[in-house]
Amino acid sequence: MSASIISIDGHRLDQAPPIGIAGGERRAALYALGCGLKQLGYVFTTVTPLTHSRVNARLANGWAHDLAGIFGWSRAFKPAVVNPTLMALLHEAEVLNHDNGMLRSVLRASTLDGQLYLHSAYPTSAADAVFFGPDTYRFVRALRISLAARTLPVRRAADIGCGAGPGAITIALAHPGASVFAADINPAALVLTDVNARIAGVANLTPVESNLLASVDGQFDLIVANPPYLIDREQRAYRHGGGELGAGLSVAIVDEAIKRLAPGGTLMLYTGAAIVASADPFRQAVEPRLRAAGFHWTYDEIDPDVFGEELDEAPYAYADRIAAVWLCATRPTGAA
Repeated sequence: MSASIISIDGHRLDQAPPIGIAGGERRAALYALGCGLKQLGYVFTTVTPLTHSRVNARLANGWAHDLAGIFGWSRAFKPAVVNPTLMALLHEAEVLNHDNGMLRSVLRASTLDGQLYLHSAYPTSAADAVFFGPDTYRFVRALRISLAARTLPVRRAADIGCGAGPGAITIALAHPGASVFAADINPAALVLTDVNARIAGVANLTPVESNLLASVDGQFDLIVANPPYLIDREQRAYRHGGGELGAGLSVAIVDEAIKRLAPGGTLMLYTGAAIVASADPFRQAVEPRLRAAGFHWTYDEIDPDVFGEELDEAPYAYADRIAAVWLCATRPTGAA
């Protein structure tokens, strides 16, 4: 069976766009799988790992009985639960694990703003896991609002640490005439960003393997990021922010944006800030940098308390809480 033209319960999918990069056949199968799920009306909101664990621990949830159980809750399933076309695509896309007669998808699918995103299955324990969760929903919601408020044109944009691509895809859909670069150090993330962009019908997005923006030349009208911001004992790339209390990567992104934003260009950064004795060390680190560069900015707590369980870990022994924050910083149009 060809993965690029499939039928889901009698509904024919159009041919997948040509994929001229490595792993094209697998990407075509992933594309067809995502399109098939969308066509079947698949909807799933990804929750926190703790909620996921609690819901899956319920006696009735040992096996998946529907698509949400397979592709959302990452439960084991039996072949009869999936129609033959989807099962063939799971094999072609190389996303099935076989364990003592049980099947499990190594990818999840989440929906956000009418789009479908493939990303790593629960639990995200692998070093190259591609994360998607409640932070993603908060990030895209804040991004959408800030994009709507921006009046200057967006010709070149970059999403640093794109993950599954929701930030870059949101920009590409809002500004179809812009060149949007989705940058990540994780090749697995770039594969899924490429596939997810095609599922969304986006043609103006370029995935690029890059540490920050080192592999992309030029200036940008818009830089966005939703970086890891915790101290992770295993230092997994999707979770470990480094530096003091996990803020190292977020500070580096601010520094990169100061160097690479064009006049009138804006950084939109969603991150976490550990609050210690009612002070915000991340804010204290970046505001002098922005002030010295002549930027205008706003800084808002959009959720005062996230990842509370991390407060039991040694790096956060003196932290009061971890807040989700939104930094929107713009270089004035007259700046050099």
